[in-house]
Amino acid sequence: MLGATVSSFPVDQAYLTAPWRDHTAETSVFVLFRTGLVASYTGVPVTERRGAYVQGAGLGRGGSSPYFFLSYAHTPNHDSGGADPNIWVRKLYDGLCEHIMELTDLPRGAKVGFLDQGMAVGTKWTDELSVNLARCKVFVPLYSPRYFISEQCGREWWAFSQRQVNQRARGGAQRENAIIPALWVPVEPAQMPQVARDLQFNHATFGQDYADEGFYGLTKLRYLQDEYERAVYRLAKQIVRVAKETDLDEGQISKDYESQPAAFGSKEHPPEFDISVLACTRSELPPGRRPDYYGDRPHDWNPYHPEATLPLGDHAADLVRTMDYKVNVEVLDDSTRMLQGMTAQAPGLMLLDRWALQSKRGKELMGRLCGEKRPWISVMAPRHKDDIVSAEKEQELDELTYRTLISRMADRAGHYSANGSLRDLNAFGTELQRAVSSAVYYYWEHRKTYPPEGPPSEPPRLRGPDLG
Repeated sequence: MLGATVSSFPVDQAYLTAPWRDHTAETSVFVLFRTGLVASYTGVPVTERRGAYVQGAGLGRGGSSPYFFLSYAHTPNHDSGGADPNIWVRKLYDGLCEHIMELTDLPRGAKVGFLDQGMAVGTKWTDELSVNLARCKVFVPLYSPRYFISEQCGREWWAFSQRQVNQRARGGAQRENAIIPALWVPVEPAQMPQVARDLQFNHATFGQDYADEGFYGLTKLRYLQDEYERAVYRLAKQIVRVAKETDLDEGQISKDYESQPAAFGSKEHPPEFDISVLACTRSELPPGRRPDYYGDRPHDWNPYHPEATLPLGDHAADLVRTMDYKVNVEVLDDSTRMLQGMTAQAPGLMLLDRWALQSKRGKELMGRLCGEKRPWISVMAPRHKDDIVSAEKEQELDELTYRTLISRMADRAGHYSANGSLRDLNAFGTELQRAVSSAVYYYWEHRKTYPPEGPPSEPPRLRGPDLG
């Protein structure tokens, strides 16, 4: 069918697995679009569905939710015959578990914490990581220079932070951050990614020697043994206090953990990411549109009301920031960076309220965005599963959206997701990962490059042997 195949997933979760190449059969394309078979389209071949989740599988009492997850970067041996340098991390972990057992009423055998050194033989380690990141009460990243260049550590940070972002979007009260950083080796702020710099924490509250040396230094310097014990105890107390006060919702358990983004550790990473919103306001609603999803500004648009209490642009920005981008959020208008020129200045995401296309201005702005090929701008047009309109109105909106965004159906035109694929907040978050990944991919492909400064130099020439 048009050079494309549709997977066997349910209709509202179908994904194209190859680009459309027959652009003459528009009627057939529209049938896919209209019936909801087109959930997302990136213009880049996809061979399998990524990032599937299971929620609440196998939950029970008696230790299924660890108090803390200790995230650290493994230190390699400096020679083949040396002792494992990570035994000192294990010592720290065991000390924390002992203190937490004393500070709480956890029963014997309860799961106090999680450290990836103790997985059972035959366990798929990515599944074990995903389960514990979804259930732990507190996340403890063990800072070191090696930690922030580890993509695996960045993925653990990202997976846990999604729980905080989603709870905020749903209006859940959270008095403080459930991420408690600990120092293995002190790290200068300039060496940290943005997500870590944004996390304000006074390490000196665990002791000045600890802030100066970190746990590794306290372990190795015998005269600081008392300071080591004091810092471990104070960290354990902080874990218990934060676990009780934050009451973080359980997260999603990924079946494909390795496909998830990382908060840091990636080698190529553009520093900024743009998000634009095109939506109605309460004062400019089309006839028949409910006002529940809107506010006084386009930025207030919240298509997932009442499931979410946060405007969608703010929620999307929170999600993208967990991938270590500086995020710019704005309403789509003539001055928006997305519409300035045809060179890729930053990867971006366009959040589209399809009702806004009923206005002349909204149709014009989206026409300009999609009229030229800008594949580094992904487009998402969400609709909550409970946002029900008449069949006649639904067809009218689908036809209008299709005509406006038809250029997005072309090969390598960029990511586009709409219709039944974004039915709730979880689906939006999962799809946003694909949208960001696609935008970044095309950004690197299309960004303007500049030659090095200075006069051009002649390329070196190879000469044969001097046989003179």
